[in-house]
Amino acid sequence: MDEDDFFTSKPSDPLTLLVRQDLGPLSVDELNERIEALKAEIARVEQHLADTARHRNAADELFKR
Repeated sequence: MDEDDFFTSKPSDPLTLLVRQDLGPLSVDELNERIEALKAEIARVEQHLADTARHRNAADELFKR
Protein backbone atom coordinates (compact mmCIF):
# COMPACT_ATOMS: atom_id res chain seq x y z
CA MET A 1 0.00 0.00 0.00
CA ASP A 2 1.32 3.43 -0.95
CA GLU A 3 2.00 6.01 1.78
CA ASP A 4 -0.27 8.44 -0.09
CA ASP A 5 -3.25 6.13 0.54
CA PHE A 6 -3.17 7.07 4.24
CA PHE A 7 -3.37 10.81 3.80
CA THR A 8 -5.81 13.26 2.31
CA SER A 9 -5.26 14.57 -1.18
CA LYS A 10 -5.32 18.18 0.04
CA PRO A 11 -1.73 19.39 -0.38
CA SER A 12 -2.05 21.91 2.46
CA ASP A 13 -3.24 19.33 4.99
CA PRO A 14 -0.87 19.57 8.01
CA LEU A 15 -0.42 15.80 8.22
CA THR A 16 0.45 15.59 4.52
CA LEU A 17 2.95 18.42 4.91
CA LEU A 18 4.45 16.77 7.99
CA VAL A 19 5.13 13.40 6.38
CA ARG A 20 6.61 14.99 3.27
CA GLN A 21 9.05 17.22 5.18
CA ASP A 22 12.71 16.54 4.46
CA LEU A 23 14.29 15.28 7.67
CA GLY A 24 17.83 15.59 6.36
CA PRO A 25 18.55 19.11 7.63
CA LEU A 26 17.31 18.37 11.17
CA SER A 27 19.78 17.77 13.99
CA VAL A 28 19.60 14.80 16.33
CA ASP A 29 18.11 17.06 19.03
CA GLU A 30 15.50 18.38 16.59
CA LEU A 31 14.61 14.84 15.54
CA ASN A 32 14.22 13.79 19.19
CA GLU A 33 12.01 16.83 19.84
CA ARG A 34 9.93 15.91 16.81
CA ILE A 35 9.52 12.34 18.08
CA GLU A 36 8.39 13.59 21.51
CA ALA A 37 5.91 16.00 19.92
CA LEU A 38 4.52 13.21 17.73
CA LYS A 39 4.22 10.86 20.73
CA ALA A 40 2.31 13.57 22.62
CA GLU A 41 0.01 14.06 19.63
CA ILE A 42 -0.62 10.31 19.38
CA ALA A 43 -1.53 10.23 23.08
CA ARG A 44 -3.89 13.20 22.60
CA VAL A 45 -5.61 11.53 19.65
CA GLU A 46 -5.88 8.21 21.50
CA GLN A 47 -7.48 9.98 24.47
CA HIS A 48 -9.95 11.74 22.20
CA LEU A 49 -10.75 8.43 20.52
CA ALA A 50 -11.39 6.77 23.90
CA ASP A 51 -13.57 9.69 25.03
CA THR A 52 -15.53 9.53 21.78
CA ALA A 53 -16.06 5.77 22.12
CA ARG A 54 -17.17 6.20 25.74
CA HIS A 55 -19.64 8.91 24.70
CA ARG A 56 -20.92 6.74 21.86
CA ASN A 57 -21.40 3.76 24.18
CA ALA A 58 -23.33 5.93 26.65
CA ALA A 59 -25.59 7.17 23.84
CA ASP A 60 -26.12 3.62 22.58
CA GLU A 61 -27.13 2.52 26.08
CA LEU A 62 -29.49 5.44 26.42
CA PHE A 63 -31.21 4.72 23.13
CA LYS A 64 -30.82 0.89 23.36
CA ARG A 65 -29.47 0.36 19.87
